[in-house]
Amino acid sequence: MSSRLTDVRKHLAVATSIFALLVNLGAPATAAASEPEKHPAKHTATATPIQHVIVIIGENRTFDHVFATYQPKEDESILNLLSEGIVNADGTPGPNFSSASQSSASDTSLFQLNPSSNTPYSVLPPVLAGGYTTAPFKSIGQAKKYENGLPNNYYVYLTTGGTGLAHGAIDTRVPNATTKPSGPFQLTSATLPYDSYTNSPVHRFYQMWQQFDCNATNATPQNPSGCRGDLFPWVEVTVGAGTNGLSQPSGFSDTSTKEGSTSMGFYNMQQGDAPYFKYLADNFAMSDNFHQAVMGGTGANHVMLGTGDAIWFSDGNGNPVEPPHNQLVAAGSPNAGVVDEIENPDPQSGTNNWYTEDGYGGGSYGSPSYGGGTYSNCSDATQPGVSQITTYLSTLSKPINPNCDANHFYLLNNYNPGYYGNGSSAYADIGNPNETVFTIPPSPLRNIGDELSEQGVSWAYYGDQWSAYLANPDGNYVTPDNTYCNICNPFQYSTSIMTNPSTRANLQDTTALYAALKNGNLPAVSYVKPDGWLDGHPSSSKLNLFEGFVKKIVDGVQANPALWQSTAIIVTFDEGGGYYDSGYIQPLDYFGDGTRIPTLVVSPYTRAGHISHTYADHVSILKFIEANWGLAPLTARSRDNFPNPVASKSNPYVPSNSPALGDLMDLFSFGDH
Repeated sequence: MSSRLTDVRKHLAVATSIFALLVNLGAPATAAASEPEKHPAKHTATATPIQHVIVIIGENRTFDHVFATYQPKEDESILNLLSEGIVNADGTPGPNFSSASQSSASDTSLFQLNPSSNTPYSVLPPVLAGGYTTAPFKSIGQAKKYENGLPNNYYVYLTTGGTGLAHGAIDTRVPNATTKPSGPFQLTSATLPYDSYTNSPVHRFYQMWQQFDCNATNATPQNPSGCRGDLFPWVEVTVGAGTNGLSQPSGFSDTSTKEGSTSMGFYNMQQGDAPYFKYLADNFAMSDNFHQAVMGGTGANHVMLGTGDAIWFSDGNGNPVEPPHNQLVAAGSPNAGVVDEIENPDPQSGTNNWYTEDGYGGGSYGSPSYGGGTYSNCSDATQPGVSQITTYLSTLSKPINPNCDANHFYLLNNYNPGYYGNGSSAYADIGNPNETVFTIPPSPLRNIGDELSEQGVSWAYYGDQWSAYLANPDGNYVTPDNTYCNICNPFQYSTSIMTNPSTRANLQDTTALYAALKNGNLPAVSYVKPDGWLDGHPSSSKLNLFEGFVKKIVDGVQANPALWQSTAIIVTFDEGGGYYDSGYIQPLDYFGDGTRIPTLVVSPYTRAGHISHTYADHVSILKFIEANWGLAPLTARSRDNFPNPVASKSNPYVPSNSPALGDLMDLFSFGDH
């Protein structure tokens, strides 16, 4: 079973081998979809007319990155780069451009949330290329052999958009790539059209905290978190996606991490970018105050989406223990190696912000393992990086509980889930040369699937290419028909779900979803995840491909009038991917929140063009499900216990009763129907 250990599911090296397979070996038949589970026709009574919720989760885009220049209806308002005067409608710097200015800094001893010696950039670090040099599929016919998740007119986008450039090279498609002024810049142009593969910024836990440059002494009524968000490129160019404990390379420069100022790019809807998402925003409803729930990347955010909580390292039997810390794992196998799975964001001696131990893990898959820091015991202030965050939370005008249980090492980034799709233990298999030692043990953490099953509410998790994954769980990196995302499935970490055949049957391929849309046999709650080709993740996918994936589902629901009249489709993202965003971030606990992410609700019970300003994050989806079906919060400590926000008088985006999270009800207009 593969992992997204770099959070770009298909490394470019791997992508090259996949492309070679496509061209030279021909295309094997797509694995048959498993039989869809039969859900009862009658659902538990709901508080609203919504009988079906479909949650579609894309990858790695912030609100400003996508909706930077969106203009709402006259009776609606929005907070974005255009409304704030940071940019103009044509994408050029606006009158308030300096409010988004970025800085370099110095951090040479201990990890700092608010590093010293901040110096505004006169120009940004260079804009660097990333993503497929040539498109991953040679023809539309070839793409259709592996993909079934797009409308017919979108398949062409799997054959176009290659960069023509090496990863980390100056992106010559971007005008003035080495002399951009210090702030957000429009990514697209005549030489870099919307249908282009682009680079991916860093999106890891401590890096993201540091990018926000938070200090309680900088708090104001408008911005009570005191976070300035002015260190995005600096973190990209000093540490990037982590070190895995390796020494900083010689000759280190602003291009060494191969990211440059990727984080500052945005799309321009006024010039035709993201047209389908603009259509959805114009005709349905969206939030401009919805956030990723955890600082960092994919794995931890998907876990929070399903549990309202953070997952932790255990002995596999529900007891917290310390993860491997400078010790040998998988002894006797090709994967054997000394690893350190505990994060240490303190800079290595003689460097500026090159973390001591942080990364997705190196080796494995048949070679010696090393590195891999991604857990922290945030209940212990002596642990690296911990006191800086807990002190910040405690010194806010309304101190925030870190919510860290004693002696629990919490997962902050990405590790493989503890189970294979068939319910067997992946953690017990870390010595398999086709696997990785960087796997979290089976977890007892309670999730929304547990609650729905207990209450007789039907549910499913539809993972694109799940059937191909079940047939060959080791194949993600070697077969183009299997880019299923195992770390994206919050239920695949769970002992209660994965070891019970009846609940495990709720995990399905998206082919079962498409069949359910046609026959109306849709469960009450559906989570839907595209595969790595279509999820919109920068570098390995494109935003227009995720737009197409969403459109196919929306069209499928609308084609069934009875289903459409009882359905809400929530389109969101797992996290912002490390892109800049200008929105307020509410500190909720040690783990987040993080940046705003695009979130739309498509339903006949929305008002066209409505924009909600109520503070929300991934756990708000849990709160909506619980409110609609009359369910209790998952546990005593999960975030779905937070109250609904009361907007402060000074800023409608800031809850006066923090910590607070909305339940999404204000995105609907039930009284109008």
